[in-house]
Amino acid sequence: MKRPAAVGFSIGAVAGVAAAAVARRRAATTAGPVVSATSVGRNVRLARLGARAGARHTVASAQSVFASAARREAIDRSVELRHAEDIARELGAMKGALMKLGQMVSYLDEGLPEHVRTVLSQLQQDAPPMSVELAARVIEEQLGAPPDAVFARFDPDPIAAASIGQVHRALTHDGRAVAVKIQYPGIAEAVESDLGNVGLLFGGIGRAYPGFEAGPLVDELRDRLREELDYELEAQRQQQFADYYAAHPFIHVPSVIPQLSTASVLTSELAEGVRFSEAETWPAEQRDLAGEAIFRFVFRSFYRLHLFNGDPHPGNYLFRPDGRVTFLDFGLVKAFAPPDIALIRRLIETIVLDPDPVEFRLAMERAGFLQPDAPVSNEAVTEYFGHFYAHMRERGRHTITGEFASETVRRFFDVNGPYGDVMRHANVPPAFVVVQRVNLGLFAVLAQLGATADWRSVGEELWPWVNGPPSSALGELEAEWIAVHHPELGH
Repeated sequence: MKRPAAVGFSIGAVAGVAAAAVARRRAATTAGPVVSATSVGRNVRLARLGARAGARHTVASAQSVFASAARREAIDRSVELRHAEDIARELGAMKGALMKLGQMVSYLDEGLPEHVRTVLSQLQQDAPPMSVELAARVIEEQLGAPPDAVFARFDPDPIAAASIGQVHRALTHDGRAVAVKIQYPGIAEAVESDLGNVGLLFGGIGRAYPGFEAGPLVDELRDRLREELDYELEAQRQQQFADYYAAHPFIHVPSVIPQLSTASVLTSELAEGVRFSEAETWPAEQRDLAGEAIFRFVFRSFYRLHLFNGDPHPGNYLFRPDGRVTFLDFGLVKAFAPPDIALIRRLIETIVLDPDPVEFRLAMERAGFLQPDAPVSNEAVTEYFGHFYAHMRERGRHTITGEFASETVRRFFDVNGPYGDVMRHANVPPAFVVVQRVNLGLFAVLAQLGATADWRSVGEELWPWVNGPPSSALGELEAEWIAVHHPELGH
């Protein structure tokens, strides 16, 4: 498949912004990887990665001069793999916002070669961990005693190591199995350093998109990423989701243990299930259930709770074959005011429920997604933005494919493509920056599952102004749960 401009953008984001550093991917020394917090230190690592990539490319070019076609292909594959391994090592060690960028590219970019995606996917849950001594020090500083005193048992080997912190199993003194998330020392400073480059990145995008207002968007991203460092805020949000979804038949959010949680340590009930990589291998029927459960969680939370959990990447789910999904990591949550929900409702009414190109364009302008009076036709606006609702515009079962996800990415970044005229006048309103992860992250996840459902009918169940009847087996289960736990919602 020809690599679109969107793919070039995201690879460039990792290989350029992330063209970085030197570190050890798999070797966890007793000191553990130290998070480089200073802007100078992190930029030096990026520069070194870029230099290594350039040198590697020069050598490969020389080797290819007199090579056969098959040999050139082998050389290119080897270089791609070494680039990916280098990026994974560096971003995994650096952690912070740059590692998040690598995570996103690993599942978002359908145009990446499979061997490259496989290497980068390690960033989703398997970054190099900090040492147990360092983790123990954080627990003692935050909870007042070492792990073997705070907990009846504490597993020194982490079960996950991600961009902001790592997770350990433990057993409380009253016999509860828990997951203890420990924030990396120095990560706050590292994220602040990374955020210093956000303006430069989006300023460059703004030059290609005259309608794009970079300033408010950058401010919104900075606010959300800074919030992600506050485990006390994350604990409140996670518990809010856990309380709402209590006893739900297939959506599970682990409850927080408040007395064992602080600004840098978050303890919650230990969840069970398999990781995304295993769920991908399940039969289609089970993958469909998983995809529908994720879809229902995202949009029920948005329309009913007015909350959006903005980090839908494969490392944040645990699966069971019956459709039950456990949702992890609530650091990046956006709360919406009723007027924001009303804007999105109007978009759905005019593109899905009662299509009207004129009204849809007006709704896009009022919501801030399109410059008023942009010199493009109503039909062009509908054709461009309508893609994001294509899975819901017709009734019947519809599969979210890799091609659909790739086209979604292209419509964000390929300004020279067939929809360039509309894109140059499009914008991302600050209030909806995080929600764009639906169009990018969520669709990419559903595409990897090959999820199939009647998304239109499921949507009508979840839209409060429609409140449609159950349309699937999971819908029937959810309706029973609503009748008992949220009868005010009705059906």
